[in-house]
Amino acid sequence: MGAQSGLWTTLNRPQVVPGDPERLTSIAMATLLTLLPAVAALLLAAHFFRAGSLLFAAVAVVMVGLLAVPRAWAARAVQIAMILGAIEWLRTLAAFAAARVASGQPYLRLTLILIAVAAFTAASAAVFRHPRLRQRFRL
Repeated sequence: MGAQSGLWTTLNRPQVVPGDPERLTSIAMATLLTLLPAVAALLLAAHFFRAGSLLFAAVAVVMVGLLAVPRAWAARAVQIAMILGAIEWLRTLAAFAAARVASGQPYLRLTLILIAVAAFTAASAAVFRHPRLRQRFRL
């Protein structure tokens, strides 16, 4: 029984990942931070696609691909796209809210949602200030 319990203990022992845990945490944080502009760009792509603006939808999808390019120009292009995207969400908010007010429909929920999406999109431009992303994109 002693040999079995030793084998059982060995088989059930968690695997040790080599490397510095702090470095792994930093990489995981950088990956999570990179997901924010990716999600914001995909939301913009869906918005433009629904509006029938396929060129802008394609540009938004290209921004997701630029997140894989570790160059300063790629990060700056994504940042500019996120700021322009936030402006687009606010423009959309103004148009939709005016239409709802004119037709007598409620507009508060629409306003809150689009303000939140605009804030998320604008904030996703700031992820490149994180030290790990600054290092990755050579900023």
